[in-house]
Amino acid sequence: MLSNTSKYAIRAVIYLALNGKSDSKIGIKQISKDLEIPTPFLGKILQSLAKHKLLLSTKGPHGGFGLGKSAYDISLMDIVEVIDGVDSFNMCVLGLKSCANNEQNCPVHPKYGTIREQLKDLFLTENIGKLADHIKESNDVVAL
Repeated sequence: MLSNTSKYAIRAVIYLALNGKSDSKIGIKQISKDLEIPTPFLGKILQSLAKHKLLLSTKGPHGGFGLGKSAYDISLMDIVEVIDGVDSFNMCVLGLKSCANNEQNCPVHPKYGTIREQLKDLFLTENIGKLADHIKESNDVVAL
């Protein structure tokens, strides 16, 4: 359902929510190392999120990334929309042209439509703050 890029983006934003402080930023190399994501790839992801104001980016020797707003105000949909767009919440699960063109729905369409709407609602309502809180409460059982 989600691209690897979106998964990396979500993990990185959760990481910033768990480890960031309002008065300092976390360097890309540290985030990359801790999450085991290639630095150049992660840099592009984080810059995209910063461009859309989900993250703050500071250049220089004490630069890095931090949250652009409260973790509770960043939904999963906010992140996925920046990285992948919202087409996956609207397209045919089988990728058939007839569904995409609204000509003839595939046999899975009526059943998946309900699930797709539930997923969309989940991504709209679930936020980074709640996910970070859950991870903290798990006593490090959940690993990023």
